[in-house]
Amino acid sequence: MKFHMTVAAIALAALMPPGEAAALRESGDPLASARWGEMQKAFLAGAPVLFDPRVKVVAPSTAENPMQVPVTVDATALGKVVEVLVFADFNPILQVLRFFPEAAPAYLGFRVKLQQSTPVRAAVRTADGVWHVGGIWVNTVGGGCTAPTGTAASKDWQQRLNMVSGRQWTEGPNVGRVRLRIEHPMDTGLIAGTPAFHLEEIEFRDAGGQRLMRLQTYEPVSENPVFTLNRGAVDGPLEASGRDNNGNVFKARIAP
Repeated sequence: MKFHMTVAAIALAALMPPGEAAALRESGDPLASARWGEMQKAFLAGAPVLFDPRVKVVAPSTAENPMQVPVTVDATALGKVVEVLVFADFNPILQVLRFFPEAAPAYLGFRVKLQQSTPVRAAVRTADGVWHVGGIWVNTVGGGCTAPTGTAASKDWQQRLNMVSGRQWTEGPNVGRVRLRIEHPMDTGLIAGTPAFHLEEIEFRDAGGQRLMRLQTYEPVSENPVFTLNRGAVDGPLEASGRDNNGNVFKARIAP
């Protein structure tokens, strides 16, 4: 593990300003987070780790709305990927989601709640057992995990729970792109009197039943989550199904 981290640190330090390079040499982390060691121990312990620029995490450097921070993870440059774990160093609930690309590429867009400024990271496990890590610092006024959701003010949210809307692109520069929105409060459980209530398992399959991607989602995913994936060649409708931590299920078909 030390070998992988040292090689990555040397390569990245050569491209950094002197101050940032010094922080990287001290912590092994290109984002110089005081909590990187804890994150590595909690999620990646015992496996080799490589800070890898091929893992792209795209998010605004400053997020005006801490309850809806758009994030895109693109690990397609790594080829075959087994698992992707997304986490935020300084969130009260660290894990955001995991996804397991199967027939679809290792690409996912989503939105996340942030409690304070933090690195948002993606750790990507390849078949050789190596975790390839990328990330970005996101600055925000904070409070996204402990603010009440808009759903709490709606009288008919239960009738709309787990309703799905979506779109597939079949031509143009976004061909193969799929976007869907799921009505769900995604309560974190950090507000007094409001228990955790969130989606926890989602699957995407093609019309023939082949699984494209599986997701495990946690409390920091934003209310009424929006997911964007790239299924590659479009061959008929996409089927999405899932459940939340209270056992409510949904199933939807998104036509091209």
